[in-house]
Amino acid sequence: MSTDSNSEAATIYGAGGAAARITPCLWFAGAAKEAAEFYVTLLPNSAIRHVQPMIPDPADPAAGEPGVLIVSFTIGGQPFLALNGNPEHEFTHAVSFSIDCADQAEVDAVWDKLADGGSPVACGWIRDRYGLSWQVVPRALPRLLADPDPARAARVMAAMQQMVKLDVAVLEAA
Repeated sequence: MSTDSNSEAATIYGAGGAAARITPCLWFAGAAKEAAEFYVTLLPNSAIRHVQPMIPDPADPAAGEPGVLIVSFTIGGQPFLALNGNPEHEFTHAVSFSIDCADQAEVDAVWDKLADGGSPVACGWIRDRYGLSWQVVPRALPRLLADPDPARAARVMAAMQQMVKLDVAVLEAA
């Protein structure tokens, strides 16, 4: 990492990538590092970039080892921040992250990781063990929903609405 404080801060806070002008910051009640370590297992091109410890309080020398304040990481090349805050703020379904999956094998692999300690919802949505909502979407779905035959697109939508984890073969057959 650069010794220049401005470029180091840019890297820590997500602005180190060429196209990363907006970096989602996820608020955790003490599990920021644990969550980031989990999220980097979801997709290739994912890594922890930086762990920023809490700033120690010089007035309290007995405070002990500082915990983690912020973790900078990427999932599939997309930068994220994980911040340890307090437990009064929780994730809701109002914000979710959609994962574009190449095929059913990738849908299954990502879904299984998120389902470990998480809770499936509906229509490809799943809430992970930290309460964050994800949409696990096969790449074929947008194409099928945009089919020039409105009756086929409607059948695909109806089939999807009956699913929890999306099934590419069933969607293709609709």
